[in-house]
Amino acid sequence: MLYAILCYDSEDVVGSWSKEEDDAVMAKLGVVQEKLAQQGRLGPVARLLPTTSATTVRKGRDALIIDGPFAETKEQLLGFYIIDCSSLEEAIETAKDLGKASSSAGAYEIRPVSLFRPGQAGS
Repeated sequence: MLYAILCYDSEDVVGSWSKEEDDAVMAKLGVVQEKLAQQGRLGPVARLLPTTSATTVRKGRDALIIDGPFAETKEQLLGFYIIDCSSLEEAIETAKDLGKASSSAGAYEIRPVSLFRPGQAGS
């Protein structure tokens, strides 16, 4: 089963990290990612640009296009992983490993993924 692990944190906190702090966190996350890759469980990983670059399309009779994120929260969706896990418990353990590698608070939301249409990027 594929699981999406969505990374939420304070954009202000993460955005205030120095290059050295950011590089250190990315290196720690890289260790977890490399382990998952060696196990053949790592799918796409993406770090999203700040919510100030987001555009939201609200559905309705006429689509409404809004600058910015879809919701105002204290923590923003900063990125995601697609991980192949045999169970929700394994996905939880993976999210815990990712959490240990990051130096800030935040949360990891876990959702099962049903592939509607596999991507063609990179092919």
